Order: sequence, then structure tokens, then C-alpha cells
Amino acid sequence: MSHLNVEIKARCSDQDKIREILKSKKADFKGVDHQIDTYFKVNSGRLKLREGNIENHLIFYNRKDQEGPKESEVTLLNVEPKSEIKGMLTKALGVLIVVDKLREIYFIENIKFHIDSVKSLGKFIEIEAIDTGGISREKLLGQCEHYLKLFGVKKIDMVSVSYSDLLFKMKADGGENT
Repeated sequence: MSHLNVEIKARCSDQDKIREILKSKKADFKGVDHQIDTYFKVNSGRLKLREGNIENHLIFYNRKDQEGPKESEVTLLNVEPKSEIKGMLTKALGVLIVVDKLREIYFIENIKFHIDSVKSLGKFIEIEAIDTGGISREKLLGQCEHYLKLFGVKKIDMVSVSYSDLLFKMKADGGENT
């Protein structure tokens, strides 16, 4: 299944505030998922296997690293927990990096919210507006910007790259930052 997403990621020092806002908006809380994202070496885009208690997917996506809302073309394949696909992809492609996170998952209509605690990186919020069928790029962008303002996310806290990129940078800089 392939679809267009617009997403925003930001550092978040007050996750309780975000939880309260989501609760006040009657967001559908899906639960807390301990997710291990294994990124594989590929020639273009990104390929990761997400293993969790709630979400288990093989995900391929292309996205530009840019400030603010980012568009990505995402292809998602559901996989069975503990499937043999991880071993197969590891042998065929090699592992690039592994991201370990605790993720709270919420939904309001077509918008998915993640409150993340990422091992070695810290605390984040993600807003992901998903085209569930015929939603324009402009509307998706507007939805992200609406919640960005509602949550009071400051420009300085915006993150333009993936967690995997942040981990690479941290390792290159020679340190850990929890």
C-alpha cells in the first residue's frame, strides 16, 4: 500500500502538554509500542523493518530532508512479528543502523501523532498527516501546520532528518545524548 504523507518531527521537552492537548481533542490512543526500526543499506530512499507490539511493517520511503513539513511517498507492507524477513534482508542488504524507541500512538481522523522517547536521542513529537484517499497535499500540509501551532512547537525544536540520521550524527560526533 503506497500513499502520500506530510510529517513534522520536533524535539519535545513537555510531552505531558502534548498528551493533554491530544486528550482534550479526544484523540484515539492506540497504545505504547516499543519499536525497533532496523534500517537496511539501499541505493535510494530508505528501507526499514519496524518491529513492535502494535506495529510491524516493512517500510520503504523517499523523503527530502528539509525544515518544516516534509512530504514522503511511503510504501508499507504488513509483516508478521518475528518473521524471517529480517534475517533475509540483513543477509541480502546489510544493516545500516538500528533505532530503539518507545512510541505512544494517537489518531485524530487521518492524522497520526507519535510521542517518542528514542534511546540515545531523547524526547520527540511527530505529526503525520496521511492521505487516506484523495486528500490534497495542501490539506495535509495545513493539518500538520495546525497541530504544530496548537502544540506550540518552536522552530528551533524542529528536526529535519530521521532518527537514523540523528544517530549517525551523534556517533560521528563521538557521543551519546540521552
